[in-house]
Amino acid sequence: MAIANLIWVDDEMESLHSQILFLESKGYSVRAFSNGFDAIDHIRVNAVDVVLMDESMPGITGLETLAKIKEYDPAIPIVLITKNETENLMDEAIGSQIADYLIKPVNPNQVLLSLKKIIDNKRLVAEKTTSAYQQQFRHLFTALNSDPNHQEWMDIYKRLVYWELEMQKSDSPEMQEVLQNQKQEANTEFFKFISRSYAGWMSTPDADGPVLSHQLIRRKVLPQLEKGRPLFFILIDNLRFDQWRSIQPILSESFRMVTEDSFYSILPTATQYARNAIFSGLRPIDIAAQYPQLWKNDEEEGGKNMEEEQYLRDQLKRLGKGDLKVSYTKVVNNQAGLDLMNQMHNLLDNDLNVIVYNFVDMLSHARTEMEVLKELAGDEMSYRSITTSWFEHSPLHQALKKIADKSIRIVLATDHGSIRVKTPCRVLGDRQSSTNIRYKHGRNLQYEPRDVLAFRDPRQAGLPVPTINSSYIFAREDRYLCYPNNYNHFAQYYRNTFQHGGVSLEEMIVPVIVLESRD
Repeated sequence: MAIANLIWVDDEMESLHSQILFLESKGYSVRAFSNGFDAIDHIRVNAVDVVLMDESMPGITGLETLAKIKEYDPAIPIVLITKNETENLMDEAIGSQIADYLIKPVNPNQVLLSLKKIIDNKRLVAEKTTSAYQQQFRHLFTALNSDPNHQEWMDIYKRLVYWELEMQKSDSPEMQEVLQNQKQEANTEFFKFISRSYAGWMSTPDADGPVLSHQLIRRKVLPQLEKGRPLFFILIDNLRFDQWRSIQPILSESFRMVTEDSFYSILPTATQYARNAIFSGLRPIDIAAQYPQLWKNDEEEGGKNMEEEQYLRDQLKRLGKGDLKVSYTKVVNNQAGLDLMNQMHNLLDNDLNVIVYNFVDMLSHARTEMEVLKELAGDEMSYRSITTSWFEHSPLHQALKKIADKSIRIVLATDHGSIRVKTPCRVLGDRQSSTNIRYKHGRNLQYEPRDVLAFRDPRQAGLPVPTINSSYIFAREDRYLCYPNNYNHFAQYYRNTFQHGGVSLEEMIVPVIVLESRD
């Protein structure tokens, strides 16, 4: 079987006989055509992997032939071979999306090298990726078993995300499975780490721990303020670190990355708790105490994130920043995104512009509810792909491009991540128990202790006490919590959906990125 099916189009084919014999000796199948019309007819009825084509031919030129081939099949790689090195020709050829070009006279090894670059590139990259991960596997294994601290856990997770994205280039399901097993092992150890450390972080202000949600604005956002340079704090909710890495190349076209950092979302890793903590600068227990008329527990009616702007302005006053000129914008639908896009230049007069963009969270929840999205986002790779496609075409991206030429700085962050859940766990509770999939609170919760991180006294986790004797439980790793009523239905309904609220690397270690204009 041939390595690949080639066609070579040149009006002087007799001079290329030895070249064709050489390629055939290397395992390629080559069909020769002396004009573009015959080549186009052949492509319409035959599978072709690569086209080698002379630019200067009578009747129909190489560029004209190229255009007609691309109309029929845009994916066919075309190598243009030409005597003409003029800049205009090269610009036109490259603009027509050629795979490569060669300058006559060409020798057989030049052609072979070009073909290997085109045909074998994916295979060679996959083999190199697999080999590199094999070498790194032991380093990751050692790191996981050396009692990492909070900073080392952030580094480990970044490395796992890096290899997960790199492994997309590999066609080795065995190595992908090894990586997923290592990631699962990492989450097991991370759960133990959080179980030991979290209460201490929450009980001691500015303890020797990570930046947590309620410390984000003070420690990561406000230090980026600079007189005369507008600062945009953009919170895209429910954005995992791998999703950030997926949209990074799009943003890099307009902005330069200053720092790529991460922080820890508080528990529950849910919008109501984590995002309110970010904007208030307070733990949920303190929000409930200082704003009893505003804080709503899970089971109460009404929106749980309706007071973010007030929380933000009050925090800025406490931090001595009450004189800043500040805007706050929340985008919950596409029309609000378009409105933001139209107002971007007006925001340049402010010191600090806060933009909350809800789309990713809506996508995550819709992923559970809508069968179409269940098909589109069946795994992490497709979930990243949807996020990337959304961001590229989103009003947010368009809005940022409108001010990319201005002297601005951006802090891009999120409130929490999400994890694809696979393992259902039974929980018993009374009528007042919450209904969340990754965490629950109530007075009489019964559960398997090995499945959850439990706080019988919510105050240890910096959480309010909804009712006397309330406790909180947080699902570990890829588990999700189902009540016995109609258990099988809900276990099946939520399996392989992306959820948040519990303890995992994906939910808790989330990005905070500093970008600036390329001026």
